[in-house]
Amino acid sequence: MTEAILLVGGKGTRLRPVTVNTPKPMVPAAGVPFLTHQLARARAAGVEHIVLATSYLAEVFEPYFGDGSSLGLHLEYVTEVEPLGTGGAIRNVAPRLTSGPDEPVLIFNGDILTGLDIRALVDTHETSGADVSLHLTRVEDPRAFGLVPTDPTGRVTAFLEKPQTPEEIVTDQINAGAYVFRRSVIDTIPADRPVSVERETFPGLLADGAHLQGMVDSTYWLDLGTPQAFVRGSADLVLGRAPSPAVPGRCGDRLVVAGATVAPDAKLTGGTVIGEGATVGEGARIDGSAVMAGAVVEPGAVVTDSLVGEGARIGARTVLHGAVIGDGAHVGADNELRDGVRVWCGARLPDASVRFSSDQ
Repeated sequence: MTEAILLVGGKGTRLRPVTVNTPKPMVPAAGVPFLTHQLARARAAGVEHIVLATSYLAEVFEPYFGDGSSLGLHLEYVTEVEPLGTGGAIRNVAPRLTSGPDEPVLIFNGDILTGLDIRALVDTHETSGADVSLHLTRVEDPRAFGLVPTDPTGRVTAFLEKPQTPEEIVTDQINAGAYVFRRSVIDTIPADRPVSVERETFPGLLADGAHLQGMVDSTYWLDLGTPQAFVRGSADLVLGRAPSPAVPGRCGDRLVVAGATVAPDAKLTGGTVIGEGATVGEGARIDGSAVMAGAVVEPGAVVTDSLVGEGARIGARTVLHGAVIGDGAHVGADNELRDGVRVWCGARLPDASVRFSSDQ
């Protein structure tokens, strides 16, 4: 296996304001853009050539990763003029692929943090003779996902999008966002129009009698589509719960990126990461949180399960719990923000002006 497609064109709407200035795959997780972890894991599995299907803020990717040689990869970039959906994005990059018609091509969604055994998925694809193989994982509450029931041999029998009633929940197996396509199957996807691989391509292939194989791999898996999930994923990378060869340092309770300044009596726990050039003041306590590059957490502030954007400032003694602070925002001293509150990029909250949560 030497070739893959990474779908990195989404707008990251659920992650706003984190994605106002930065595409979702480039938001730092454990000190580096999240995409770095995916690229490093693909390379470790033997992938050499990756085509990035870009759209939203597409101009950000290539200046950072270049030709991929620093990661031991050959990277190419294809930008959609108009968003084409997951299937359309796959078809749009097909001319850049070099695989033969019957060779496997790996495809990854750009917002999934997973411990998937990539090599095992490819082996499953090749030994089963499938046209498409899907990574499946099991979840306790599958209502927000697409269900993928399989027969005893692992062959996919149906695709059921986001069931709501108990009768519709026939399995706890969901589409986990990683696939292996037979190269020739990619060419059957309609070109130059939006296509959903989940709602159109896969059900269509199944209806036409194609062989779709599921491989259940229940190692670490997390959809990073919400701020709360993204913060947790970053912390899990730092703690070593989620595997990645790209974490810039040893796994542990904290990760302080080179160039950051942390007061000696500040307490960092729970997989907290402090980005390049960020400052943490005296007596501050930060747990399970991500503080982005250039941000400032002033003395005595308490930050828990929160994300502090680039260049943002958190005032002295302010409390954040499950909050998201956009790039360049300034939260004054003695405020309290909880339970999913989001402060937009560049916003200013005066001292002692706010004590509320998102459900108030």
